Amino acid sequence: MEPGRRRPARSRAVTARRRLPSRRRNSNARGFLDGARVYLSGPMDFVASREDEMKHGWRTRVGTFLRERGCVVFDPWQKPAVRSIHEYGHEGLDTPKVRDLWTFDDTPSAARARAKLTGKFWETLHIDLRMVDTSDFTIAYCPTSTYSVGTPHEIALSRQQRKPVLLVSPPIEFPALADLQRHLTDKGDRAGLTLLEQLENQVPIKPNPKGTPSLWYMPLVGGESFFDGFGFEQFRRRYKWPKDGPLDLRERTHEPKRPLLAFLDRLVKQLPRKWDPARDDYVRNDDWLLWDLEPADAGAEVTGPHSSSKRASRVTKSR
Repeated sequence: MEPGRRRPARSRAVTARRRLPSRRRNSNARGFLDGARVYLSGPMDFVASREDEMKHGWRTRVGTFLRERGCVVFDPWQKPAVRSIHEYGHEGLDTPKVRDLWTFDDTPSAARARAKLTGKFWETLHIDLRMVDTSDFTIAYCPTSTYSVGTPHEIALSRQQRKPVLLVSPPIEFPALADLQRHLTDKGDRAGLTLLEQLENQVPIKPNPKGTPSLWYMPLVGGESFFDGFGFEQFRRRYKWPKDGPLDLRERTHEPKRPLLAFLDRLVKQLPRKWDPARDDYVRNDDWLLWDLEPADAGAEVTGPHSSSKRASRVTKSR
């Protein structure tokens, strides 16, 4: 540096990063996922309780799990602030009620109402897809019993860009339906059984006890990216998660054979593999392209593919 010249000021982001306590920086929980951006995709409109889903749904737990491992989490329930545009695309408990204003009438007033709705929800669509686009990979919760349009769109967008999608497709059963069928049978209520059968066909109610995903998802996502549950039990004590939620009941009844959280925990230390039919063996999964962003005086720059060993070496040298 030339005599008399002042060293450029470091960005606040870089300064904050370097001031993190050494215990947190060098935690064994950090590694391959450190700095990775993750989008949490899944049904929102047609869940049993929108309020419960916002406060206690799977995104809350998985988000906590990922943040502890250094991830930047994009949660559509908690959309990031947009510079200079206040609450752009915000969603709340009463958002679905606005749909009641929709009409198919072929009149100027109806067209005006439809334009207002499409304009309003364009913001939500826009910001959610931008979060998908910004993310390094997507986690999608796709129970086959819940209607969703945005989730398939987000999965397809991720895969068009060759981003990994980790898809949870849980077992689906309806114990209350079986209890009702048994009750009506014991009572000899033929009219009730007929109505119940009609209801099953009209909804439709389709059990999926194995959690088998859609045949379209199989080639789109890839065989090694499917999971039949989250596996909350393994980490329950650490995060003090309750045991009485619907997801917990399902996982007690059907213990996941391939739990997502255990996979993410391993992902901290190693690159995932995929099955190569030609070689009849596992090979490196090159969908996992996570950037290494080196701190720079004016921000950050891409230096190459993300490497947990490289990052660990860099952190050790900085101690």
